[in-house]
Amino acid sequence: MQGDDNRLHWWQTRSFVLLCAVLAVVPLLYPTIPPLVDLPGHMGRYRVELAMGDNPWLRDWYNFQWSLIGNLGIDLLVIPLAKIFGLELAVKLIVMTIPPLIVSGLLWISREVHGRIPATALFALPLAYCYPFHFGFVNFALSMAIALNLFALWLRLARTGHFRLRAAIFVPLSCLLWLCHTFGWGVLGVLAYSAEMIRQHDAGHRWFNAWVRAGLGCVPLAIPMALMILWRSGDHVTGQTADWFDWQAKFNWLSMVLRDRWWLFDVGSGAILYLILIKSLRDPSVEYSRNLGLSALFLLAVFILLPRIVFGSAYADMRLAPFVVAIALIALRPRRGLSIRHAAVLAALGMTFFLVRVASTTASFWLYSNDYDRAFKVIDRVPQGAKMVTFVGRRCTDDWAYSRLEHIPAIALERKLIFANDQWSMAGAQTLTTRYVPARRFAHDPSQIVTDRWCRGEWWWTIKASLVRLPRAAFDYVWIINPPPYDAKFNAGLVEMYRDGSMVLYRIDHSKPGPVVPDSEILPPRRRRPPQPAPTPTPTATPTPSATTRRP
Repeated sequence: MQGDDNRLHWWQTRSFVLLCAVLAVVPLLYPTIPPLVDLPGHMGRYRVELAMGDNPWLRDWYNFQWSLIGNLGIDLLVIPLAKIFGLELAVKLIVMTIPPLIVSGLLWISREVHGRIPATALFALPLAYCYPFHFGFVNFALSMAIALNLFALWLRLARTGHFRLRAAIFVPLSCLLWLCHTFGWGVLGVLAYSAEMIRQHDAGHRWFNAWVRAGLGCVPLAIPMALMILWRSGDHVTGQTADWFDWQAKFNWLSMVLRDRWWLFDVGSGAILYLILIKSLRDPSVEYSRNLGLSALFLLAVFILLPRIVFGSAYADMRLAPFVVAIALIALRPRRGLSIRHAAVLAALGMTFFLVRVASTTASFWLYSNDYDRAFKVIDRVPQGAKMVTFVGRRCTDDWAYSRLEHIPAIALERKLIFANDQWSMAGAQTLTTRYVPARRFAHDPSQIVTDRWCRGEWWWTIKASLVRLPRAAFDYVWIINPPPYDAKFNAGLVEMYRDGSMVLYRIDHSKPGPVVPDSEILPPRRRRPPQPAPTPTPTATPTPSATTRRP
């Protein structure tokens, strides 16, 4: 009987935890830059942060201002590390710590709650490469990885009775976690509070008293609330909070927890996790921990209540979905009486599942990295400090294998201080905003995204409208990546310099005019200016050409 066996089994040893952490790094070893959707955009901001003082033209394009915001994790870490390793390697090394920290955090929490790592916890390990990580929410992902380990430390200090020490060290730790990313601090608070409620109830307190005492016990985590109020109450803060209770979107986020490249494989992998969770509700051989079960329910409630957009930051609820599933999975444990053979089979299946997902992610990153290598060859052909606008094609419908090239223009900024039009520009949410007025709407994200048609509910322009309305005097080069089909006449005034399949680099010939086409060919009806009737002639006035309406 496993519960009476004092021996540690192979999946419960420290060496096994270390092995899993090492395996979690494997997919990130090959790519020069981790192929995560938003990461190149962040790297462009890091370069401006480090190089603006020595390169004055950057100040003509961007405004960078340090401020106390809950989204500075890697922005701060790259300052010392870039001096040692260079920016790209520093970012890669930081990102490489995130999956193993998530793995170690999940297994450590399991150890603290269950006494030993249950075999079922291994099924949660592939969530180290969850969809929010693939999307490139790196400050968020780093904060969540740290939060999981801090929660394990919180549990350990409570288990060993070091409550004063816990209160003392979690005051600065919670502030640092908030500085990394607000989301991680919030999740730590939810996990710590739910665990403290169970601990107080198990100590003999009634539920209401346990609720109150848990709140008092979590006071050391509350200081960042003052920082949050200070941050979000400033006049410089922009961004709406919207899109509440979109049930279809929330269902989609739950189905995408392991989204990467292959739809059937990714959805099937996620279905395995949900099958385990559902089957465990009535399986006599396993049970849910009250401690982590309540934590999972609290996180699920937060996921349901969160809108999609919080203070202008999109996909807020999507980011939490994989961690709801992860906490629910590690809440499972074998009941007393389960044979060690049965537990070993579960552990072997969980480890196999983890290895298969690591192998698939490694292959996926290798393929995405090849696309990055093609893009690097284009960047090599553009002179340092040039003004380049980039258009990256995509469809209105969301392909499962999400493009990792939407923010590749920022690598030109990172490597050669070239203007990139993919930087986010939202006061209060980032330390960087754009200020290149001549570029007009082509100064910032999402001007780099182009489509073959106008997409409902999106700010993207079509490739045709972008090429026609582009203020060419503001730029030197145009880089087009995987565009939808369009007529070559829209390339008027562009001189092709380099082509690699669907990636084309053009130099703008300012001595030649750009394409001239009517609005009806590039704008949807709702964006066209309707023709105005000429004024009615009067006996004392004669209609003249200036009285008719001209298109802009």
